[in-house]
Amino acid sequence: MDLRQLRYFRTVAEEGQVTKAANKLHMAQPPLSQQIKIMEDELNLKLFDRQGRKLELTNAGEVLYEKAGRILNDLEETLTEVKETNEGISGTLHLGSNKSCFSFLTDPLQKLRAEFPSLTYQLREGDTFFLAECIRNREIEMAVVRLPIDLDDFDMVSLPSEPYVLVTPQSWGLFPDDVTEVEIERLQDLPLMLLHRISGTGQFELIVNECRNHGFDPHVICECPDPTMLLSLAASGVGATIVPKSTLSAFSFSNIRSYELKNAEIVAESVIIWHKNRYLTKASRRLLNSFERMKTDLELI
Repeated sequence: MDLRQLRYFRTVAEEGQVTKAANKLHMAQPPLSQQIKIMEDELNLKLFDRQGRKLELTNAGEVLYEKAGRILNDLEETLTEVKETNEGISGTLHLGSNKSCFSFLTDPLQKLRAEFPSLTYQLREGDTFFLAECIRNREIEMAVVRLPIDLDDFDMVSLPSEPYVLVTPQSWGLFPDDVTEVEIERLQDLPLMLLHRISGTGQFELIVNECRNHGFDPHVICECPDPTMLLSLAASGVGATIVPKSTLSAFSFSNIRSYELKNAEIVAESVIIWHKNRYLTKASRRLLNSFERMKTDLELI
């Protein structure tokens, strides 16, 4: 069994049909079917069960699919590392970012782009849970995300913490124009729209627990993983929201007012993460250096 056969096998498994897999691999169907049969004969077991027109993996096939994926990914990383020993920084940088901390990414990317104009980018957006899975699945190398996160699989660099801010529709006129800070107790009767991850604990739980520490349960009317949707709803007068302060500078909305929560003990914390057991390309390492310098510069201010 060789690497070519493993690629054939995984493509058939992903497409669910030999015909579709052959088209994707730019080859004829009979040779592809023959290669799968050779693999099954060599292993003396079935890798696929036929369910109508669709092929489904057997238990043995599922094990081989997972292991083959690791082998092929390790090979790809090895080839990348070898090539980069004599090459400059080029190619495509695969990154992810929460929308709520996207502002941390703009300056380092601008500097990297100016230094290496041939470098291109693929940017994935999502909440922390989603982006962590993208790194585990090798779809991206690094991501800027909000804490908390389970760091068992990841290394990280901490980014500057920042306050949460209350954002209300301007039309509500809750506070005088010269007010920039409000006590968290003023949230008690407001219809709140809060950030909530697809899975796991995040900013929603931090804010709800902070309200409870101040003696009340917040009146939550909407939960959403996308801060721009919540800010848009706030601008339309639907409700108030709470987001990290830098989110307001990353996305421009009119018809809103923002206030810092002056007696809140929680802060929004961001990190850049990458898989601790994987090779980082030169481009990723250079971007990581930019984040480390940015953090040092801000700490000196």
